Amino acid sequence: MQPRIETLTEKILVGKRMRMSLADNKTGELWRSFMPRQREIGNKVTSDLYSMQVYSQPLDFGNLNQEFEKWAAVEVSDLSSIPDGMESFTLKGGLYAVFPYKGSSTDTTIFRLIFGTWLPSSPYALDSRPHFEVLGDKYKNADPNSEEEIWIPIKPKSDIDM
Repeated sequence: MQPRIETLTEKILVGKRMRMSLADNKTGELWRSFMPRQREIGNKVTSDLYSMQVYSQPLDFGNLNQEFEKWAAVEVSDLSSIPDGMESFTLKGGLYAVFPYKGSSTDTTIFRLIFGTWLPSSPYALDSRPHFEVLGDKYKNADPNSEEEIWIPIKPKSDIDM
């Protein structure tokens, strides 16, 4: 499993957010509230959807109760059209490991491989920026033939203060 390493340029996202944890996962509720209304968002850059996780504390892999902010969003070119009940988020640029993934969104095996196998043996460490998935035209929720990209924020281990 070898990701491509990509430098993301800053993006402007518009969507809905909800606080949750893996133990109290409200992802389905968030997306059910967002999808019927996402057509109201103007100035979309692409038809891709962003499923983003924003952690206020460093990610604690074993803590299913760690709270984070989950976003259901789309990328826009500017903020001139934010529907009522939605918000904007500026996704700062930076280095990401991008993993193409084919499989069900309910299978978490890929994340165990990324964080338990790939990351520890790579020349990178986890960075404290948002994690996200890009859900393009080939994404089908909970379908084993679904395709998406998983973007993990990274920084060179050599940049870490010893």
